[in-house]
Amino acid sequence: MDEKKIARINELYHKSKNGGLTQEETKEQVQLRAEYIAAIRANLRGTLNQVQILNPDGTVTDLSKKNPQ
Repeated sequence: MDEKKIARINELYHKSKNGGLTQEETKEQVQLRAEYIAAIRANLRGTLNQVQILNPDGTVTDLSKKNPQ
């Protein structure tokens, strides 16, 4: 997600707190928030796929192979 969209999310948030949003702006806000959440989840999945666990017996378990998504 680019910085313009994040700035627009913040702009719509502040506008909703100050004076309210039009119906079109509300729809835009919902769509942008959904896109933002999807980007965060994808980023988190990518990070977690890089995690490896060192077991007490010295072996390493790669989490990306346990739950591929």
